[in-house]
Amino acid sequence: MQSPITVSGTSASTKAAPDTCGIQGWADLPGGPLQSIVALLGSFIDLLAFASTCRSWRAAFSSYPSKSRFCALLPPLLVRPNVSVRAPDGHELRRWQVIDLANTKADLCCQIPQEICKAMHFAGSSYGQLICGLRKDCIIVDVFTGARVWAPPLPLNDDTFFYSGMLTAPLALENSHLLVCVVSSQHSIPASLLDWSVGSNSWSEIQLGNSLIEQIVEFNGQFIVMDSYYRLYTLSLAPRLGLQEMATVWWDNMPGCPFRRPWLLVCSGMLLIVDYYLSFSSSGARAPVNYKAYRLDTSTEPATWVDVVKLENDALFIGGDVRSPPFSCMSPGRWGGRSNCLYYAHYRQPWVLHGLGDDADAIWDDSTDPGLGFKRDWYIQLQPFWVYPSMFYSDGQ
Repeated sequence: MQSPITVSGTSASTKAAPDTCGIQGWADLPGGPLQSIVALLGSFIDLLAFASTCRSWRAAFSSYPSKSRFCALLPPLLVRPNVSVRAPDGHELRRWQVIDLANTKADLCCQIPQEICKAMHFAGSSYGQLICGLRKDCIIVDVFTGARVWAPPLPLNDDTFFYSGMLTAPLALENSHLLVCVVSSQHSIPASLLDWSVGSNSWSEIQLGNSLIEQIVEFNGQFIVMDSYYRLYTLSLAPRLGLQEMATVWWDNMPGCPFRRPWLLVCSGMLLIVDYYLSFSSSGARAPVNYKAYRLDTSTEPATWVDVVKLENDALFIGGDVRSPPFSCMSPGRWGGRSNCLYYAHYRQPWVLHGLGDDADAIWDDSTDPGLGFKRDWYIQLQPFWVYPSMFYSDGQ
């Protein structure tokens, strides 16, 4: 990409361009045209190639004002740990596999240290970072660069189990916080939600009683928390850490959530709760599970969960571990995907495509292994998960 720009034509003039032009090659293109190219790139591998071309192109990408928009327009990358491959000498090897649905032939890799995954337990991922912990130790690892940040030791006993974890903002921002829900194997000690303001040397703590924090999402500038009883709370970080329960009404005036293991997801300006129910059929042609979504209508008091008949122009992405965050993507047709569908990251095959709601049977491929399971659970070993690289969040979104 360093060859000079040449222009051919019928002009009789052969004089050199004046020095004021200043453009001698591709690396000398000004930031404006370069950033207009960034906006047209259609896959992660294209963005990575652009940012790796030269210093000026990397600077143009770094200064691009809305890199986080790619998190809505491109599918997340699928990271599969411990995948079996055959070496040239015939021996079986285990390696990380990274798949870009927008360019499945791309050969990508991640930089998660194997020793961390073996020695510590997965707690969650946020903004392209993996969160792992064991006893009093907690570490944040960039999935694709391997950069590590150690949090201060937790102010708890050595028998701490990391139940869940997330970042409230990209690590580079001053207001980034790490939130972890931890529980002790000594059942007499209640679970805690701990908050570390990144860069500080201490944690804040609130005790949770008999519930646990399963998920925290940011919606309309506010952090929404769901506990193990599927109750919702608003989370405040300042002036001190706190939770305030939200009054919500389930559909058909049910007293509680009818789902067995739902998850929260922000999609096209909506806060959704999604889960599945089993579908039984003797023919085997029907989808074995049916995923259904409801949105939270906050215009009512209390807020009400409302049926979402169809996601017209969105696709959803989930992993098998409850701690791996789900994602949504707009206009999946632009990279070859399908709307009103859910992409489930599986440990036995890369992914399984599910139609949502009434589209479940129409989308289901009945050649898929009928023995596959699709529940979300807690796992000690890292499971396949979806992630957007941290480079997409460097504009602070």
